[in-house]
Amino acid sequence: MMSGKGELLSSSSSSRMKSQAQVAAIPLGTLIGRELRSEKIEKPFVKFGQSGLAKKGEDYFLIKTDSYRVSGDSSTLFSVFAIFDGHNGISAAIFTKENLLNNVLSAIPQDISRDAWLQALPRALVAGFVKTDIEFQQKGETSGTTATLVVIDGWTVTVASVGDSRCILDTQGGVVSLLTVDHRLEENAEERARVTASGGEVGRLNVYGGNAVGPLRCWPGGLCLSRSIGDTDVGEFIVPIPHVKQVKLSNYGGRLIIASDGIWDALSNDSAAQSCRGIPAELAAKLVVKEALRSRGLKDDTTCLVVDIIPSDLPVLPPIPRKKPSMLTSLLFGKKSGNTTNKKKPNMLTSLLFGKKSGNTTNKAANKLSSVGVVEELFEEGSAMLAERLGKDFPFNKNSGIFRCAVCQMDQPPGDDLSVKSGPFFSPSSKQREGPFFCTNCRKKKDAMEGKRPSRPTVIA
Repeated sequence: MMSGKGELLSSSSSSRMKSQAQVAAIPLGTLIGRELRSEKIEKPFVKFGQSGLAKKGEDYFLIKTDSYRVSGDSSTLFSVFAIFDGHNGISAAIFTKENLLNNVLSAIPQDISRDAWLQALPRALVAGFVKTDIEFQQKGETSGTTATLVVIDGWTVTVASVGDSRCILDTQGGVVSLLTVDHRLEENAEERARVTASGGEVGRLNVYGGNAVGPLRCWPGGLCLSRSIGDTDVGEFIVPIPHVKQVKLSNYGGRLIIASDGIWDALSNDSAAQSCRGIPAELAAKLVVKEALRSRGLKDDTTCLVVDIIPSDLPVLPPIPRKKPSMLTSLLFGKKSGNTTNKKKPNMLTSLLFGKKSGNTTNKAANKLSSVGVVEELFEEGSAMLAERLGKDFPFNKNSGIFRCAVCQMDQPPGDDLSVKSGPFFSPSSKQREGPFFCTNCRKKKDAMEGKRPSRPTVIA
Protein backbone atom coordinates (compact mmCIF):
# COMPACT_ATOMS: atom_id res chain seq x y z
CA MET A 1 0.00 0.00 0.00
CA MET A 2 1.28 3.45 -0.91
CA SER A 3 0.97 5.81 2.06
CA GLY A 4 2.57 8.91 0.58
CA LYS A 5 4.17 10.37 -2.49
CA GLY A 6 7.65 8.93 -3.13
CA GLU A 7 7.37 6.06 -0.61
CA LEU A 8 8.60 2.59 -1.60
CA LEU A 9 6.21 -0.13 -2.72
CA SER A 10 6.12 -3.59 -1.14
CA SER A 11 7.71 -6.30 -3.28
CA SER A 12 4.44 -8.27 -3.51
CA SER A 13 2.55 -5.41 -5.18
CA SER A 14 5.33 -3.57 -6.99
CA SER A 15 4.58 -5.04 -10.42
CA ARG A 16 0.86 -4.25 -10.25
CA MET A 17 1.34 -0.76 -8.91
CA LYS A 18 4.04 0.21 -11.42
CA SER A 19 1.50 0.19 -14.23
CA GLN A 20 -0.91 2.26 -12.11
CA ALA A 21 1.86 4.73 -11.32
CA GLN A 22 2.62 5.11 -15.01
CA VAL A 23 -1.02 5.97 -15.72
CA ALA A 24 -1.19 8.35 -12.74
CA ALA A 25 1.93 10.14 -14.01
CA ILE A 26 -0.05 11.68 -16.91
CA PRO A 27 -0.45 15.41 -16.14
CA LEU A 28 -3.89 16.40 -14.93
CA GLY A 29 -4.11 19.15 -17.56
CA THR A 30 -3.65 16.59 -20.31
CA LEU A 31 -6.46 14.43 -18.94
CA ILE A 32 -8.80 17.42 -18.67
CA GLY A 33 -7.94 18.46 -22.22
CA ARG A 34 -8.75 14.99 -23.49
CA GLU A 35 -12.05 15.07 -21.63
CA LEU A 36 -13.04 18.43 -23.10
CA ARG A 37 -12.06 17.41 -26.62
CA SER A 38 -14.03 14.19 -26.27
CA GLU A 39 -17.15 16.10 -25.18
CA LYS A 40 -16.93 18.45 -28.14
CA ILE A 41 -16.38 15.71 -30.68
CA GLU A 42 -19.07 13.36 -29.43
CA LYS A 43 -22.36 13.83 -31.22
CA PRO A 44 -25.59 14.42 -29.32
CA PHE A 45 -28.75 12.34 -29.47
CA VAL A 46 -31.61 13.71 -31.57
CA LYS A 47 -35.10 12.87 -30.29
CA PHE A 48 -38.31 14.17 -31.82
CA GLY A 49 -42.08 14.22 -31.66
CA GLN A 50 -44.76 15.23 -34.17
CA SER A 51 -48.38 16.23 -33.84
CA GLY A 52 -50.98 18.01 -35.91
CA LEU A 53 -54.63 18.47 -36.79
CA ALA A 54 -55.97 19.22 -40.26
CA LYS A 55 -58.50 21.90 -41.13
CA LYS A 56 -57.80 22.11 -44.87
CA GLY A 57 -55.36 19.21 -45.24
CA GLU A 58 -52.57 21.31 -46.79
CA ASP A 59 -49.82 20.85 -44.17
CA TYR A 60 -47.04 18.34 -44.81
CA PHE A 61 -43.87 17.53 -42.89
CA LEU A 62 -40.58 15.71 -43.42
CA ILE A 63 -38.59 13.76 -40.82
CA LYS A 64 -35.34 12.14 -41.95
CA THR A 65 -32.86 11.05 -39.29
CA ASP A 66 -30.69 8.82 -41.50
CA SER A 67 -29.02 11.23 -43.93
CA TYR A 68 -25.27 10.95 -44.56
CA ARG A 69 -22.73 13.39 -45.92
CA VAL A 70 -20.73 10.36 -47.08
CA SER A 71 -22.83 7.35 -48.02
CA GLY A 72 -22.46 4.49 -45.54
CA ASP A 73 -20.19 6.43 -43.15
CA SER A 74 -22.02 6.60 -39.80
CA SER A 75 -19.74 9.39 -38.58
CA THR A 76 -21.26 11.69 -41.23
CA LEU A 77 -24.87 11.22 -40.08
CA PHE A 78 -27.16 14.24 -39.96
CA SER A 79 -30.90 14.78 -39.48
CA VAL A 80 -33.47 16.80 -41.41
CA PHE A 81 -36.84 18.13 -40.25
CA ALA A 82 -39.20 20.28 -42.31
CA ILE A 83 -42.73 21.67 -42.48
CA PHE A 84 -44.54 22.69 -45.67
CA ASP A 85 -47.76 24.67 -45.29
CA GLY A 86 -49.54 24.65 -48.65
CA HIS A 87 -52.13 27.09 -49.94
CA ASN A 88 -54.43 27.10 -52.95
CA GLY A 89 -54.02 23.34 -53.12
CA ILE A 90 -51.56 20.65 -52.01
CA SER A 91 -49.40 20.13 -55.12
CA ALA A 92 -46.61 22.58 -54.21
CA ALA A 93 -46.32 21.27 -50.64
CA ILE A 94 -46.07 17.65 -51.81
CA PHE A 95 -43.60 18.48 -54.60
CA THR A 96 -41.40 20.48 -52.23
CA LYS A 97 -41.43 17.73 -49.63
CA GLU A 98 -40.29 15.21 -52.24
CA ASN A 99 -37.63 17.30 -54.00
CA LEU A 100 -36.27 20.12 -51.84
CA LEU A 101 -33.73 18.15 -49.79
CA ASN A 102 -32.22 16.43 -52.84
CA ASN A 103 -31.92 19.77 -54.63
CA VAL A 104 -30.10 21.25 -51.64
CA LEU A 105 -27.68 18.35 -51.27
CA SER A 106 -26.90 18.32 -55.00
CA ALA A 107 -25.63 21.91 -54.67
CA ILE A 108 -22.94 20.94 -52.11
CA PRO A 109 -19.53 19.90 -53.52
CA GLN A 110 -18.58 16.28 -52.99
CA ASP A 111 -15.61 14.95 -51.01
CA ILE A 112 -15.21 17.91 -48.67
CA SER A 113 -14.65 18.00 -44.93
CA ARG A 114 -17.45 18.41 -42.40
CA ASP A 115 -16.48 22.02 -41.68
CA ALA A 116 -16.45 22.85 -45.39
CA TRP A 117 -19.78 21.05 -45.82
CA LEU A 118 -21.39 23.14 -43.09
CA GLN A 119 -19.96 26.33 -44.59
CA ALA A 120 -21.34 25.40 -48.02
CA LEU A 121 -24.77 24.49 -46.66
CA PRO A 122 -26.30 28.02 -46.42
CA ARG A 123 -25.54 28.75 -50.07
CA ALA A 124 -26.75 25.30 -51.14
CA LEU A 125 -30.04 25.92 -49.33
CA VAL A 126 -30.61 29.05 -51.41
CA ALA A 127 -29.84 27.21 -54.65
CA GLY A 128 -32.04 24.25 -53.63
CA PHE A 129 -35.04 26.42 -52.77
CA VAL A 130 -34.84 28.34 -56.06
CA LYS A 131 -34.32 25.18 -58.13
CA THR A 132 -37.34 23.54 -56.48
CA ASP A 133 -39.46 26.58 -57.28
CA ILE A 134 -38.37 26.60 -60.95
CA GLU A 135 -39.06 22.88 -61.33
CA PHE A 136 -42.51 23.16 -59.77
CA GLN A 137 -43.49 26.17 -61.87
CA GLN A 138 -42.66 24.17 -65.00
CA LYS A 139 -45.54 21.87 -64.06
CA GLY A 140 -47.96 24.72 -64.70
CA GLU A 141 -49.84 24.38 -61.41
CA THR A 142 -50.82 27.36 -59.32
CA SER A 143 -50.60 26.21 -55.70
CA GLY A 144 -47.89 27.42 -53.35
CA THR A 145 -46.28 26.48 -50.07
CA THR A 146 -44.21 27.81 -47.22
CA ALA A 147 -41.09 25.79 -46.44
CA THR A 148 -39.07 25.61 -43.23
CA LEU A 149 -36.16 23.17 -43.47
CA VAL A 150 -33.90 22.35 -40.51
CA VAL A 151 -30.59 20.48 -40.83
CA ILE A 152 -28.96 19.17 -37.64
CA ASP A 153 -25.34 17.98 -37.81
CA GLY A 154 -23.92 17.39 -34.35
CA TRP A 155 -24.34 20.60 -32.35
CA THR A 156 -24.79 22.73 -35.49
CA VAL A 157 -28.33 23.69 -36.54
CA THR A 158 -29.05 25.29 -39.92
CA VAL A 159 -32.53 26.64 -40.69
CA ALA A 160 -33.83 27.90 -44.05
CA SER A 161 -37.34 29.26 -44.42
CA VAL A 162 -39.76 31.04 -46.74
CA GLY A 163 -43.26 32.03 -45.60
CA ASP A 164 -44.67 32.15 -42.09
CA SER A 165 -43.97 28.73 -40.63
CA ARG A 166 -41.48 29.22 -37.85
CA CYS A 167 -38.64 27.56 -35.94
CA ILE A 168 -37.69 28.57 -32.40
CA LEU A 169 -34.88 27.39 -30.14
CA ASP A 170 -35.29 26.87 -26.40
CA THR A 171 -31.99 26.40 -24.57
CA GLN A 172 -30.68 25.60 -21.14
CA GLY A 173 -30.38 29.31 -20.44
CA GLY A 174 -34.15 29.66 -20.66
CA VAL A 175 -33.98 32.18 -23.51
CA VAL A 176 -36.21 31.47 -26.52
CA SER A 177 -34.56 32.40 -29.84
CA LEU A 178 -36.31 32.84 -33.17
CA LEU A 179 -34.33 31.14 -35.96
CA THR A 180 -36.59 32.21 -38.84
CA VAL A 181 -38.08 35.44 -40.21
CA ASP A 182 -41.81 35.73 -40.97
CA HIS A 183 -42.44 36.73 -44.59
CA ARG A 184 -45.90 38.16 -44.02
CA LEU A 185 -46.50 41.44 -45.82
CA GLU A 186 -48.59 42.68 -42.91
CA GLU A 187 -45.67 42.45 -40.49
CA ASN A 188 -42.52 42.81 -42.60
CA ALA A 189 -41.88 46.37 -43.81
CA GLU A 190 -38.65 45.42 -45.61
CA GLU A 191 -40.47 42.83 -47.67
CA ARG A 192 -43.25 45.28 -48.54
CA ALA A 193 -40.64 47.71 -49.85
CA ARG A 194 -38.90 44.99 -51.86
CA VAL A 195 -42.13 43.76 -53.47
CA THR A 196 -43.27 47.24 -54.52
CA ALA A 197 -39.77 48.09 -55.82
CA SER A 198 -39.88 44.93 -57.97
CA GLY A 199 -43.22 45.86 -59.55
CA GLY A 200 -45.83 44.40 -57.22
CA GLU A 201 -48.64 46.23 -55.49
CA VAL A 202 -49.38 45.83 -51.79
CA GLY A 203 -52.84 46.53 -50.40
CA ARG A 204 -55.84 45.09 -48.64
CA LEU A 205 -58.83 43.42 -50.21
CA ASN A 206 -61.47 45.94 -51.29
CA VAL A 207 -65.09 44.94 -50.79
CA TYR A 208 -68.33 46.51 -51.97
CA GLY A 209 -68.42 50.14 -50.93
CA GLY A 210 -64.63 50.57 -51.11
CA ASN A 211 -63.86 49.33 -47.62
CA ALA A 212 -60.44 47.67 -47.25
CA VAL A 213 -60.48 44.51 -45.16
CA GLY A 214 -58.14 41.75 -44.11
CA PRO A 215 -54.32 41.56 -44.06
CA LEU A 216 -52.02 43.23 -46.58
CA ARG A 217 -51.72 41.26 -49.81
CA CYS A 218 -49.59 41.35 -52.92
CA TRP A 219 -51.31 41.99 -56.25
CA PRO A 220 -51.73 40.34 -58.67
CA GLY A 221 -52.69 37.14 -56.92
CA GLY A 222 -53.68 38.43 -53.47
CA LEU A 223 -51.02 36.46 -51.56
CA CYS A 224 -50.33 37.48 -47.95
CA LEU A 225 -46.75 36.19 -48.12
CA SER A 226 -43.76 37.80 -49.83
CA ARG A 227 -41.77 34.56 -50.17
CA SER A 228 -42.92 31.06 -51.03
CA ILE A 229 -42.34 28.13 -53.36
CA GLY A 230 -44.77 27.82 -56.27
CA ASP A 231 -47.59 30.38 -56.64
CA THR A 232 -47.27 30.44 -60.42
CA ASP A 233 -50.27 32.76 -60.76
CA VAL A 234 -48.67 35.68 -58.87
CA GLY A 235 -45.76 37.94 -59.75
CA GLU A 236 -42.24 36.56 -59.51
CA PHE A 237 -41.40 39.23 -56.95
CA ILE A 238 -42.86 36.60 -54.59
CA VAL A 239 -39.50 34.86 -54.28
CA PRO A 240 -38.36 31.41 -53.08
CA ILE A 241 -35.06 32.75 -51.68
CA PRO A 242 -34.94 31.66 -48.02
CA HIS A 243 -33.79 33.37 -44.89
CA VAL A 244 -30.96 31.16 -43.58
CA LYS A 245 -29.59 31.03 -40.04
CA GLN A 246 -26.90 28.69 -38.73
CA VAL A 247 -26.07 28.35 -35.03
CA LYS A 248 -23.98 26.08 -32.85
CA LEU A 249 -25.30 24.89 -29.50
CA SER A 250 -23.20 24.26 -26.44
CA ASN A 251 -23.02 20.68 -25.17
CA TYR A 252 -26.03 21.41 -22.95
CA GLY A 253 -28.17 20.92 -26.05
CA GLY A 254 -31.48 22.55 -26.80
CA ARG A 255 -35.03 22.12 -28.08
CA LEU A 256 -36.36 23.16 -31.49
CA ILE A 257 -40.06 23.79 -32.08
CA ILE A 258 -40.91 23.86 -35.80
CA ALA A 259 -44.53 24.62 -36.60
CA SER A 260 -46.93 25.99 -39.19
CA ASP A 261 -48.74 29.28 -38.64
CA GLY A 262 -51.69 27.47 -37.07
CA ILE A 263 -49.49 27.34 -33.95
CA TRP A 264 -47.97 30.82 -34.13
CA ASP A 265 -51.29 32.57 -34.76
CA ALA A 266 -52.35 31.25 -31.36
CA LEU A 267 -49.14 31.21 -29.30
CA SER A 268 -46.16 33.48 -28.80
CA ASN A 269 -42.69 31.97 -29.02
CA ASP A 270 -42.33 32.00 -25.25
CA SER A 271 -45.77 30.47 -24.69
CA ALA A 272 -45.03 27.60 -27.07
CA ALA A 273 -41.72 26.87 -25.35
CA GLN A 274 -43.13 27.09 -21.84
CA SER A 275 -46.10 24.85 -22.65
CA CYS A 276 -43.87 21.80 -23.06
CA ARG A 277 -40.72 22.35 -21.01
CA GLY A 278 -39.52 19.32 -19.08
CA ILE A 279 -41.64 17.00 -21.25
CA PRO A 280 -40.14 14.42 -23.66
CA ALA A 281 -40.29 15.49 -27.30
CA GLU A 282 -42.84 12.81 -28.25
CA LEU A 283 -45.40 14.28 -25.85
CA ALA A 284 -44.21 17.88 -26.11
CA ALA A 285 -45.43 18.28 -29.71
CA LYS A 286 -48.91 17.15 -28.67
CA LEU A 287 -48.93 19.62 -25.78
CA VAL A 288 -48.00 22.54 -28.05
CA VAL A 289 -50.85 21.69 -30.43
CA LYS A 290 -53.23 21.26 -27.51
CA GLU A 291 -52.26 24.65 -26.08
CA ALA A 292 -52.76 26.32 -29.48
CA LEU A 293 -56.21 24.77 -29.85
CA ARG A 294 -57.15 25.77 -26.32
CA SER A 295 -56.14 29.35 -27.08
CA ARG A 296 -57.67 29.78 -30.55
CA GLY A 297 -59.47 26.66 -31.68
CA LEU A 298 -58.89 24.83 -34.95
CA LYS A 299 -59.01 27.66 -37.50
CA ASP A 300 -56.17 26.45 -39.71
CA ASP A 301 -54.01 23.40 -40.31
CA THR A 302 -51.90 22.97 -37.19
CA THR A 303 -48.64 21.03 -37.41
CA CYS A 304 -45.80 20.90 -34.88
CA LEU A 305 -42.42 19.14 -34.71
CA VAL A 306 -40.43 19.17 -31.47
CA VAL A 307 -36.78 18.17 -31.78
CA ASP A 308 -34.48 17.72 -28.79
CA ILE A 309 -30.71 17.85 -29.23
CA ILE A 310 -29.51 16.01 -26.13
CA PRO A 311 -26.02 15.38 -24.70
CA SER A 312 -25.13 11.73 -25.24
CA ASP A 313 -24.74 11.08 -21.52
CA LEU A 314 -28.23 12.32 -20.61
CA PRO A 315 -31.58 10.57 -21.23
CA VAL A 316 -33.50 13.87 -21.60
CA LEU A 317 -32.74 17.58 -21.76
CA PRO A 318 -31.64 18.99 -18.38
CA PRO A 319 -34.33 21.11 -16.72
CA ILE A 320 -34.18 24.87 -17.24
CA PRO A 321 -33.28 26.54 -13.96
CA ARG A 322 -35.93 28.82 -12.50
CA LYS A 323 -34.76 32.33 -11.83
CA LYS A 324 -35.39 33.72 -8.38
CA PRO A 325 -37.53 36.85 -8.65
CA SER A 326 -35.93 40.13 -7.62
CA MET A 327 -37.38 42.26 -4.80
CA LEU A 328 -38.80 44.75 -7.33
CA THR A 329 -40.46 41.96 -9.31
CA SER A 330 -41.92 40.52 -6.12
CA LEU A 331 -43.32 43.88 -5.07
CA LEU A 332 -44.84 44.56 -8.48
CA PHE A 333 -46.11 41.12 -9.37
CA GLY A 334 -46.18 39.14 -6.16
CA LYS A 335 -45.01 35.54 -5.95
CA LYS A 336 -45.24 33.92 -9.37
CA SER A 337 -46.99 30.59 -9.34
CA GLY A 338 -45.88 27.79 -11.61
CA ASN A 339 -49.53 27.11 -12.39
CA THR A 340 -50.44 29.55 -15.16
CA THR A 341 -54.14 28.84 -14.76
CA ASN A 342 -54.18 30.70 -11.43
CA LYS A 343 -52.74 33.98 -12.68
CA LYS A 344 -54.13 37.08 -11.04
CA LYS A 345 -55.36 40.00 -13.08
CA PRO A 346 -52.80 42.82 -13.24
CA ASN A 347 -53.43 45.68 -10.83
CA MET A 348 -53.65 49.32 -11.86
CA LEU A 349 -49.97 49.99 -11.06
CA THR A 350 -48.83 47.07 -13.20
CA SER A 351 -51.07 48.17 -16.07
CA LEU A 352 -49.75 51.72 -15.96
CA LEU A 353 -46.12 50.61 -15.84
CA PHE A 354 -46.18 47.82 -18.39
CA GLY A 355 -49.42 48.11 -20.36
CA LYS A 356 -51.56 45.18 -21.37
CA LYS A 357 -49.46 42.39 -22.84
CA SER A 358 -51.06 40.36 -25.58
CA GLY A 359 -50.54 36.61 -25.45
CA ASN A 360 -50.21 36.56 -29.25
CA THR A 361 -47.46 39.15 -29.51
CA THR A 362 -44.01 37.92 -30.52
CA ASN A 363 -41.50 38.77 -27.84
CA LYS A 364 -38.91 41.09 -29.33
CA ALA A 365 -36.25 39.57 -27.09
CA ALA A 366 -36.94 36.22 -28.73
CA ASN A 367 -35.06 37.40 -31.80
CA LYS A 368 -31.88 37.55 -29.74
CA LEU A 369 -29.79 34.44 -29.28
CA SER A 370 -29.18 33.02 -25.84
CA SER A 371 -26.25 34.15 -23.74
CA VAL A 372 -22.68 33.54 -24.84
CA GLY A 373 -21.68 29.95 -24.24
CA VAL A 374 -25.17 28.60 -24.89
CA VAL A 375 -25.62 29.47 -28.57
CA GLU A 376 -23.03 30.66 -31.07
CA GLU A 377 -24.28 32.32 -34.24
CA LEU A 378 -22.32 31.11 -37.28
CA PHE A 379 -24.29 32.60 -40.20
CA GLU A 380 -27.39 34.64 -40.95
CA GLU A 381 -28.58 36.13 -44.23
CA GLY A 382 -32.00 37.04 -45.58
CA SER A 383 -31.33 39.10 -48.70
CA ALA A 384 -33.59 38.43 -51.69
CA MET A 385 -30.80 39.23 -54.18
CA LEU A 386 -29.90 35.84 -55.64
CA ALA A 387 -26.45 36.72 -56.97
CA GLU A 388 -25.41 38.07 -53.57
CA ARG A 389 -26.59 34.93 -51.80
CA LEU A 390 -24.82 32.53 -54.16
CA GLY A 391 -21.41 34.19 -54.12
CA LYS A 392 -18.65 34.27 -56.72
CA ASP A 393 -16.62 31.10 -56.32
CA PHE A 394 -18.57 28.60 -58.39
CA PRO A 395 -16.85 25.79 -60.28
CA PHE A 396 -15.17 26.46 -63.62
CA ASN A 397 -13.09 23.83 -65.37
CA LYS A 398 -10.14 25.66 -66.94
CA ASN A 399 -9.24 22.71 -69.15
CA SER A 400 -12.67 22.05 -70.66
CA GLY A 401 -14.09 25.57 -70.36
CA ILE A 402 -17.22 24.15 -68.73
CA PHE A 403 -19.30 26.32 -66.40
CA ARG A 404 -21.83 25.14 -63.83
CA CYS A 405 -25.09 26.97 -63.21
CA ALA A 406 -25.23 28.16 -59.61
CA VAL A 407 -28.89 27.17 -59.27
CA CYS A 408 -29.66 24.06 -61.31
CA GLN A 409 -26.07 22.71 -61.15
CA MET A 410 -26.09 21.88 -64.86
CA ASP A 411 -22.71 21.97 -66.64
CA GLN A 412 -22.50 23.75 -69.96
CA PRO A 413 -19.89 25.38 -72.22
CA PRO A 414 -19.68 29.19 -72.29
CA GLY A 415 -21.84 30.95 -74.85
CA ASP A 416 -24.52 33.52 -75.36
CA ASP A 417 -26.91 31.60 -73.13
CA LEU A 418 -24.65 31.88 -70.07
CA SER A 419 -24.55 34.94 -67.85
CA VAL A 420 -22.64 36.09 -64.81
CA LYS A 421 -23.43 38.50 -62.01
CA SER A 422 -21.98 41.48 -63.83
CA GLY A 423 -19.71 42.23 -66.76
CA PRO A 424 -18.33 39.93 -69.47
CA PHE A 425 -16.62 36.88 -68.07
CA PHE A 426 -14.12 36.89 -70.96
CA SER A 427 -12.87 40.38 -70.09
CA PRO A 428 -9.12 40.61 -70.94
CA SER A 429 -8.52 42.63 -67.78
CA SER A 430 -10.06 39.96 -65.62
CA LYS A 431 -7.47 37.57 -64.24
CA GLN A 432 -10.08 35.24 -62.78
CA ARG A 433 -13.60 34.58 -63.98
CA GLU A 434 -16.12 35.34 -61.30
CA GLY A 435 -19.58 33.90 -60.80
CA PRO A 436 -22.17 33.09 -59.97
CA PHE A 437 -23.00 31.67 -63.38
CA PHE A 438 -26.59 31.15 -64.54
CA CYS A 439 -28.03 29.16 -67.42
CA THR A 440 -30.78 30.74 -69.53
CA ASN A 441 -33.73 29.57 -67.42
CA CYS A 442 -32.14 30.43 -64.10
CA ARG A 443 -31.01 33.84 -65.35
CA LYS A 444 -34.58 34.64 -66.42
CA LYS A 445 -35.78 33.59 -62.99
CA LYS A 446 -33.20 35.81 -61.27
CA ASP A 447 -34.07 38.83 -63.44
CA ALA A 448 -37.80 38.38 -62.86
CA MET A 449 -37.39 38.17 -59.09
CA GLU A 450 -35.45 41.44 -59.17
CA GLY A 451 -38.07 43.17 -61.33
CA LYS A 452 -35.79 43.38 -64.38
CA ARG A 453 -38.34 41.82 -66.74
CA PRO A 454 -42.14 41.41 -66.79
CA SER A 455 -43.71 38.75 -64.65
CA ARG A 456 -44.32 35.31 -66.11
CA PRO A 457 -47.11 34.96 -68.69
CA THR A 458 -50.52 33.71 -67.68
CA VAL A 459 -50.45 30.00 -66.97
CA ILE A 460 -52.70 27.79 -69.09
CA ALA A 461 -54.19 25.16 -66.83
